[in-house]
Amino acid sequence: MIETLLNLRSLRAQAREMSIEDLQEGLQKFTQVVEERRVEEEAAKAENKEQEAKLQKYRDMLAAEGITPEELIALMGDAPKTKKKRASRPAKYKFVDENGDEKTWTGQGRTPKALQQLLDNGDALASFEI
Repeated sequence: MIETLLNLRSLRAQAREMSIEDLQEGLQKFTQVVEERRVEEEAAKAENKEQEAKLQKYRDMLAAEGITPEELIALMGDAPKTKKKRASRPAKYKFVDENGDEKTWTGQGRTPKALQQLLDNGDALASFEI
């Protein structure tokens, strides 16, 4: 649909099948949508411009007083908090996979395929503890 609207040749081909009245009605609706979108865009730009003006005003006030934004943030105690990564869990089990590689498992989550095969063959999980 959008390709038809944006491609002049396709639009002409579709227009041949429509009456002048239908085309005129479509043009009016399309013009209305474009105008609504233009008003929304201008409002958003004005809001952003107003916000930027406020921010610049406060930057200038801070600079005049010799305060850096970092100092202000530190003073407020609301420094951006970084999400702390949880420490990785130590491995509890050690086993050898089908390729002969030694692997470890923490005991959390799904049992590794190679370890599950060993357990299915009758080995005890306790025999793989580190």
